Amino acid sequence: MLQCIFLLSDSGEVMVEKQMVGHRVDRAICGWFWDYVLAHAAGDPSKILQVVVSPTHYLFQIYRNGVTFLACTQVEMPPLMAIEFLSRVADVLTDYLGDLNEDIIKDNFVIVYQVLDEMMDNGFPLTTEPNILKEMIAPPNIVNKMLNVVTGKSSTLGSKLPDAAASFVPWRSTVVKDASNEVYVNIVEELDACVNREGVLVKCEAYGEVQVNCSLPGVPELTMSFANPTIINDVTFHPCVRFRPWESNQVLSFVPPDGQFKLMSYRVKKLKKTPIYVKPQLTSDSGNCRVSVMVGIRNDPGKPIDSITVQFQLPPLIVSADLTANHGTVDILADKTCLWTIGQIPKDRAPVLSGNLRLEEGLAQLHTLPTFQVKFKIMGVALSGLQIDKLEVKNTPSAPYKGFRAQTQAGKYEVRS
Repeated sequence: MLQCIFLLSDSGEVMVEKQMVGHRVDRAICGWFWDYVLAHAAGDPSKILQVVVSPTHYLFQIYRNGVTFLACTQVEMPPLMAIEFLSRVADVLTDYLGDLNEDIIKDNFVIVYQVLDEMMDNGFPLTTEPNILKEMIAPPNIVNKMLNVVTGKSSTLGSKLPDAAASFVPWRSTVVKDASNEVYVNIVEELDACVNREGVLVKCEAYGEVQVNCSLPGVPELTMSFANPTIINDVTFHPCVRFRPWESNQVLSFVPPDGQFKLMSYRVKKLKKTPIYVKPQLTSDSGNCRVSVMVGIRNDPGKPIDSITVQFQLPPLIVSADLTANHGTVDILADKTCLWTIGQIPKDRAPVLSGNLRLEEGLAQLHTLPTFQVKFKIMGVALSGLQIDKLEVKNTPSAPYKGFRAQTQAGKYEVRS
């Protein structure tokens, strides 16, 4: 049972406080938590554990776009339930508000409090499906804001119980209006990799989601299977998925919510290949450090590799940097981060960044070498190799249109020098 939820800004300021039970949690717990963040992660909540034990409470936290979602309890409870609920709150607010940051939350206090009221009852999760919440609380728009200003009353609350409250599947309304009779399935993956200074691939894993956009009439039954389901691990499902068919035959059987939702997430371990290579070389003597970084295609995925960037932090003892590239643009940011924007790799030459770093006076060699962060995006392919075999749709008046798409982008992709 969660007793209270706080939303904190990047500076530790309490933006939202929502007490869930009769016993009030003092706001001083947020001060203790932020002191803990400053002491253990230099003020970065994303670098601390999601479960923290204080002298008086168990604390659960997640960090999204500069906003820390903090929940407190004094009783024993499954920590994964608290973390999953906070993640669902963050997802719902992002869906409602279009984005999530400090300014947007401060501009929509009423919506945030109303959503939290409906999502939890007396410390326990209640309504967490976005489609039901949107029938109960209308998303913010210009008309609602003008009515609030003119009348002084909130016009976001619905006047009747959502249709889904009478449905045997609470995530879907009994009557779906304006359905275009189509369903789209999108596989989105993030590739995490670590390459050591010898160029050896130490770790390579793909974290993926199967996202669905459903616009089907009635209460349809969907069955989806993969061509190679044995490669995926650590799967989590939307509540609509029936677990028994997956457990026995690796088949997804479900009645989908209306609109966009995340059907499942997964991980594919121990991948052997990466689509591009990054080869950094740094040599330093006599107060100067020569830099050369080459980027190229290692394994062609069959689709264009777009939005390639290479980023690294200049060492603290660097006085000046003179870096250029034969392709793309090079920028030195205010925090001494070098950002090399490549875009696509040309066919006639490999992009190379080169230049010189001047060290502080009295320092002959560079003793701390940077780690290079790589970003890219590939449309039309899932690098894990996961493929959808078939998607069957039943209980619809006519055959629906079915669309499929895949996308891979770099997650935490590091190359050490």
